[in-house]
Amino acid sequence: MVMEPSSGTRAAAILARLDRLPATPYVWTLIALLSLGGMFELYDLFMTAYIVPGLMKSGLLAHVSVSIFAGPALFVAATFTGLFIGTAVFGYVADAYGRRTIFTFSMLWYSAATLVMAFQHTGFGVNLWRLIASVGIGVELVTIDTYVSELVPKSMRGRAFAFNQGVMFSAVPVVALIAFLLVPNQPLGFDGWRWVVLIGSAGALIVWFIRRAVPESPRWLINQGRIDEADAITTGIEKKVQKDLGGSPLPAPGSHSVDKPEPQGRFGEIFEPAYRSRTIMLMVFQFFQTFGYYGFAAWVPTLIAEQTGINLHASLLYSFIIAIANPFGPLLAMGFADKFERKWQIIGAAFCIGAFGVLFAFQHSMGPLILFGVLITLSNNVLSYSFHNYQSELFPTRIRARAVGFTYSLSRISAVFASFIIGFFLKTTGTGGVFALIAFAMTVVVISIGGWGPRTRNLELEQVSK
Repeated sequence: MVMEPSSGTRAAAILARLDRLPATPYVWTLIALLSLGGMFELYDLFMTAYIVPGLMKSGLLAHVSVSIFAGPALFVAATFTGLFIGTAVFGYVADAYGRRTIFTFSMLWYSAATLVMAFQHTGFGVNLWRLIASVGIGVELVTIDTYVSELVPKSMRGRAFAFNQGVMFSAVPVVALIAFLLVPNQPLGFDGWRWVVLIGSAGALIVWFIRRAVPESPRWLINQGRIDEADAITTGIEKKVQKDLGGSPLPAPGSHSVDKPEPQGRFGEIFEPAYRSRTIMLMVFQFFQTFGYYGFAAWVPTLIAEQTGINLHASLLYSFIIAIANPFGPLLAMGFADKFERKWQIIGAAFCIGAFGVLFAFQHSMGPLILFGVLITLSNNVLSYSFHNYQSELFPTRIRARAVGFTYSLSRISAVFASFIIGFFLKTTGTGGVFALIAFAMTVVVISIGGWGPRTRNLELEQVSK
C-alpha cells in the first residue's frame, strides 16, 4: 500500500494532534481501563507461585513429568511455555487484526482456559490447560504494551506505563492474600487452589465494558489506510479531553513524523540494519532479566521457607506481606518516569535487584528478610514498568507488536529453564547460590541496555523508530 501525499499529510496531522494532548482525566481513564484488563492477566500469571503449594498438597503434581521437568517445575514450565507461544508465535496478531480486537479476544481466551483448569483432576489436565491459558496471557502482554504506547501523548508515556503497571501489579498482593486465606483450606469442600484459579477467570466479566470504552489505536488505523476512522477517533478523544479542560482550547499541534505506511511489516525487518542492534539488545536483555524478576517473584514463598525453616502457612503469610509492595514500585516511579531516560531507569533497577538480592541471601530473621524482600520487589517492578515502556518505543507501528512479542518471548523461554535452574541452585547451593545467579543476570542486563540502548524520552514514537 502506498499512501497518497494528502493521506500522509493527514496522518502526520492526526499524530501531532494525539501527541500534543494534555494529561487530563479522560486520558488517564483510558490507561486505567487497559490496566484493569491487565490486572486480571497479572493475577493469573502471579498465582503460579501461590497455588503450587496447594497443587502439591492435593497430589496433582506429584506423579507428572515431561523430560527434566517434574512437579512444581513442570507447572511453572507449562506457564512459561504457553507465554512463549503467545508472544513468539502469536505476538503479530495485534499488528494484523488491531489492538482493540486482540485485547478483547486474548482476555476471553485466558479467562475461559483458566476456568477449565480449575476443574481438572489430573496433573496432565492442570498442566495442559495452564499452558493453553498462558498462550492468551502472552498475547495480552504484547497487546497492552503496544496499545498504551500508541494511545498516550509522548510527554506522558513514562507516567502512563508506570500507572499501568501500578494498577496491574495491585493484583499481586490480592492473589497472595487470597492464596494465604484459601490454599491451605477447602471452602465448601472445594480445594483452596481451585478457588484462587476461579477468581482469576473473572476477567471475562468486564471485557465487554472495557471494549466499549476504549477506542482502536489511531496509529494502527493509519497504517491500515483507514485515515477517516483514525481522524474520527482522534476527534472524539479531543472532544473528551477538551471537556475535561472546561472547554478551553487544546494546545496547537506541531509538526510530526510518520511511519512507513504499511499495514504489516515483515518479521525479517526487525533484523535489518535499522533495527538489528536494538533487536539483539532486547533479546539479550529479555533472556537474562527473567532470572532476576521471576527468580524472586515466582520462588519467594520457597526462598523464605528455605531461609527460616518455617511452614507453608507462615511462608505464604510473609510472602503476602512482601507482595503488598508490588503496586508501589511503579506508582512511586510516576514521580520520575518522564524525567530520566528509560534505559537508565532499567539499569538502576537491575543494579538494585542484584544488590538487595545478595543482602537477602545473608538474612535469617524475619524482619530483615521482609525488608530486603520488599526492596527487591520494588526494584523488580520499576524494572518491569520501564522495560515494558522501553520495548514498545523502539519499533514502528507496522511491526511493533511482532517485534515486542518476539524479543519478549526470549524472557518466556528463559523462564522455563530458569525455574529448573533456580530449583537446582536452591537445592545444591541454597539461597546464596540463587542470588549469585540473579546478580550475574542483572550484570548482563546493565551491560546490554547501557551499551546499546537508544534514548526515547519525550520523543515521538515515529522519531524513535526511524
